[in-house]
Amino acid sequence: MSRSQDTSSLKRKRPQPNAQLQSPESVLLNLIKSKGDMGIWKGDMKRETNLPEPVVNKALKALQGRKLIKEVVNIQSKGRKHYMAAEFEPSKELTGGEWYVGGNLDKEFIAILKESCLKIIRKIKVATAEGVSDFFKKNKITTAECTTQQIEEILKSMVLDNEILEIKSTGLGEFRSIPIGSVCYRSATGMGHGQGLKVGAMASIPCGVCPRISQCTPDGIISPRTCEYYNKWLDF
Repeated sequence: MSRSQDTSSLKRKRPQPNAQLQSPESVLLNLIKSKGDMGIWKGDMKRETNLPEPVVNKALKALQGRKLIKEVVNIQSKGRKHYMAAEFEPSKELTGGEWYVGGNLDKEFIAILKESCLKIIRKIKVATAEGVSDFFKKNKITTAECTTQQIEEILKSMVLDNEILEIKSTGLGEFRSIPIGSVCYRSATGMGHGQGLKVGAMASIPCGVCPRISQCTPDGIISPRTCEYYNKWLDF
């Protein structure tokens, strides 16, 4: 064999550089990994890689078979196939956090939280969302992590269900430890000793619509003590 023929043979046998890295499986795997705990929708894979759908489907099936990726539920778009690298756990933005199990709303857990919130409000008479949240944490009512925002969502749903009332602090009496104008919650079914709440009056408390509420203080020029509308409401 001549030297030129030997060189030609070596050229034919030399592998193409990065051929494996350019396979559809590798391209998709790298893309999916780059999305971390948020994963990626199959439609976005096609858009970002320009790979035809049959190629994407085949590559995804192969990657799943090798347990390199997994399909996860995105509560924002359950009808879309969402994928994530096997080493990541889905973020709360995808799963819905404590409110969801397997992509479905955990109604039993929410019912327990509602019952607990109602008991807390009945116990401390008037409470803000922050107050209820602090009570949860201090008394370790649940092992699940619940933020103040989540507790507020629960309380607002209870207001819609007429289980509790949403009112605003006047800074007086039972509201004295709560800043004037702060949103508070109290039971809608009475406060013990058979004394029911004036639900209609609570719903129309003048402080809630007063344009000067931010300037109102117990001992100021603008004060619940001197407010004729507030005094009329008390006599309701």
